[in-house]
Amino acid sequence: MINNKEALMAARDEAKKQVASYKCRILVCAGTGCIATGSLKIYEELLGLTKNCPNVTIEFAPDAGKDRVGVIKTGCQGFCELGPLVRIQKGDEVIQYVKVQKEDCKEVFEQSVLNNNVVDRLLYTQGGKAYKHPTDIPFIAKQTRIVLENCGSVDAESIDEYLAAGGFTALEKVLFNMTKDEVIDEVDKSGLRGRGGAGFPCGKKWKQVARQKEPIRYVVCNGDEGDPGAFMDGSTMEGDPFKLIEGMMIAAYAVGAADGYIYVRAEYPNSVARLRNAIAQLEERGLLGDNILGKDFSFRMHINRGAGAFVCGEGSALTASIEGKRGMPRTKPPRTVDKGLWEKPTVLNNVETYANVPKIIIEGADWFRTIGTEGSPGTKTFSLTGSIENTGLIEVPMGTTLREIIYDIGGGLKNNAEFKAVQTGGPSGGCLTKDHLDEPLDFETVKKFGTIIGSGGLVVMDVNTCMVEVARFFMSFTQRESCGKCAPCREGTKRMLEILQKIVDGNGEMEDLDKLEELSKMISQMALCGLGKTAPQPVMSTLRMFRDEYVEHIQDKKCAAKVCTNLRNYVIDPEKCKGCGKCAKNCPASAISGEKKAPHTIDSKKCIKCGACMDNCGFDAIYIEA
Repeated sequence: MINNKEALMAARDEAKKQVASYKCRILVCAGTGCIATGSLKIYEELLGLTKNCPNVTIEFAPDAGKDRVGVIKTGCQGFCELGPLVRIQKGDEVIQYVKVQKEDCKEVFEQSVLNNNVVDRLLYTQGGKAYKHPTDIPFIAKQTRIVLENCGSVDAESIDEYLAAGGFTALEKVLFNMTKDEVIDEVDKSGLRGRGGAGFPCGKKWKQVARQKEPIRYVVCNGDEGDPGAFMDGSTMEGDPFKLIEGMMIAAYAVGAADGYIYVRAEYPNSVARLRNAIAQLEERGLLGDNILGKDFSFRMHINRGAGAFVCGEGSALTASIEGKRGMPRTKPPRTVDKGLWEKPTVLNNVETYANVPKIIIEGADWFRTIGTEGSPGTKTFSLTGSIENTGLIEVPMGTTLREIIYDIGGGLKNNAEFKAVQTGGPSGGCLTKDHLDEPLDFETVKKFGTIIGSGGLVVMDVNTCMVEVARFFMSFTQRESCGKCAPCREGTKRMLEILQKIVDGNGEMEDLDKLEELSKMISQMALCGLGKTAPQPVMSTLRMFRDEYVEHIQDKKCAAKVCTNLRNYVIDPEKCKGCGKCAKNCPASAISGEKKAPHTIDSKKCIKCGACMDNCGFDAIYIEA
């Protein structure tokens, strides 16, 4: 049991000693992305090879004359697109392998575990150059990892690994060396802002809860990460659950809360499993429960699984869901800090916000402010997706430019395509274009351009993307996820979606653009909650930045990106057509005619735009006219 300061320090020292005793650590990425590509099979194979090797042991106390080798499941190692990922660690020497398959395991084990050789074909390469050490890879080297510091390098399921990495040093500091007010002041002084979307000052929120007369308070974590393309919080929960819990414990101590709740999406079973495992270990060791570390501080953790409703990312809807009610937002005031969970004062922050707290307590507010910008200190995690070479999870200082993220870290666009835009903030955000590539990504700057950083999803789009369809997609998502409580959101988003669908179908009219703008203003001003108010953002953003595409769809009945099905015009190139007739045989509308061994033609009036002709042409003779 770890029931006092001395026991915690002893446990930490013992954990460090045990980790240091490994001659080699085989770190297998067990983040959701790598699990989907088969990393658990890789783990089992490498574990089996280790167990059956006469020269090594995986026991906690190594046998005499045998080397201690650890096979460890880590959190996300970052390169989500290149999984399964495996790292071989021998002291400070680390080899990063990508796209490892089961049949590669024996070679990796024999060459890199038993010997000091490198399997070159499994290394990450960029521009013809192979990289051995993960921190040499531009994707990782240009990051600043605070929240993700342990992800990919420790066993996400072991409290001892977290202790060996310095875990609960911050909790120890606040319980033995700081008053509650000093903790809040330090967080407030750091300038940490909520990483879930709006960027509200974290310290200010904690102060508002701490000064309430009501003695019962709660600490709640929003892990309901619902934005399309976002997976930062999920990766943090499954990759370093103890850090999140430590941050929540510090918040609970500061505001006088005895219970904490983590609200996790049902689509994150890996996060739920690892959080439950972490809570069980902490309870068993005495770091959760009554009189933690012998101090007058008791705290218990609870996990609630959401049912996939996007609206439950909104604070009042989230707390209603935890209470067993339908997840629907309510009017404000009162706000969550006054009457939140069970109408008690509640600190509600997201995963990334809490995960920043331990480092701030250890290093101090002044250190935190040396990172990022004056108005947005610290780092931000982003999920980098879309038309990008290096898809994955990153963490960079606030104020890093889009150009640095997309080209230096992301490796540029796939197939060297031309950059068009990036969607930030998901369905509640907007797009930034090539005109904004050198603008800093921070709360204040992006707001000037009509978007938000949000939880941190970055969807990169190239010139082959139709921005009208992008707006339709996000409006479809928001309309489908509307809780239906207020008419502006329930009915307004439906009308906007109908107009956008009309435009992509080729039936739009110029007056539709005025209607979209009017509806957007109405919804943003009158919707009940923040999610409803920001629902028109993607439409307004694309209308502002890419109005010419809307006009092209309406007046010219064309989609330059060739994405909108009803606006495609299939044409047969007479120079390439061999007159085989295969396209005509596979056309369900009988829209193709021509003599055998002579160029065929497509009747555009009969064509139903299904693309079957193009799919079945063996001579690349059919194309979509620009």
